[in-house]
Amino acid sequence: MNTYKPTTEQSSRYDNLEQMNVNQLLVNMNQEDKSVPLALEKAIPSIQHFVEQTLIRMKKGGRLFYIGAGTSGRLGVLDASECPPTFGVSDDWIIGLIAGGDKALRKAVENAEDNDKMAWRDLEQFRINENDVLLGIAASGTTPYVLGGLKYANENNILTGSISCNENSLISKEAVCPIELIVGPEFVTGSTRMKAGTAQKLALNMISTSIMIHLGRVKGNKMVDMQLSNKKLVERGTKMIMEELEITENLAKSLLLKHGSVRKSIEFYNQ
Repeated sequence: MNTYKPTTEQSSRYDNLEQMNVNQLLVNMNQEDKSVPLALEKAIPSIQHFVEQTLIRMKKGGRLFYIGAGTSGRLGVLDASECPPTFGVSDDWIIGLIAGGDKALRKAVENAEDNDKMAWRDLEQFRINENDVLLGIAASGTTPYVLGGLKYANENNILTGSISCNENSLISKEAVCPIELIVGPEFVTGSTRMKAGTAQKLALNMISTSIMIHLGRVKGNKMVDMQLSNKKLVERGTKMIMEELEITENLAKSLLLKHGSVRKSIEFYNQ
């Protein structure tokens, strides 16, 4: 008899939560959250391997796809959607897909994650091919939507990776480049929107940021290709140009507004 129980489903280390006052709840949740950075630290070698393999393909024009359901899917969509404004890239460099489609970002879609063929159908709409990379995200490591997507991707010679929060999960066994973030039981038993979600978010930050830096979308430590979508970002871009070129604020801002990006402004001035 199989008695294996994923750590994400194991009972919380705390009980009688409803009897705790607000301070006790917050202190205890914070205590649990302290395990997350350590889990990421242990996973750096596997994250590094995935990033390096992904870069090989993206430098040749390939794309990175994220697939997931529920919290995991939302985190993937979030990370993908933040890359264009942050790094000034097209929205087809990194693409996030969630089981149930975009409506699932706000409301749960019944049984969406249980279809093991739907992820591949979603991916086929983007004409995913062997130049691309697929990263499946599932805290439990058992989500059929994600498992099916990874399986079909492998069959089509597409590099696969995974992020899960259990050891030896099903998606880890399916993926070529598995990443496991072992954060232990949740404060509220089974609520993987908590520690597991935080760990997944941190890993996605590391993956996409490392990729964008190595694809030339950062200069020094500055987001020189960010989209100037609001006043705050125009002011930030102006300061970047002032510091880089040692010029006045008025000149820096006029260059930025004329050329549309920090990078183009600096390149024009230095011609």
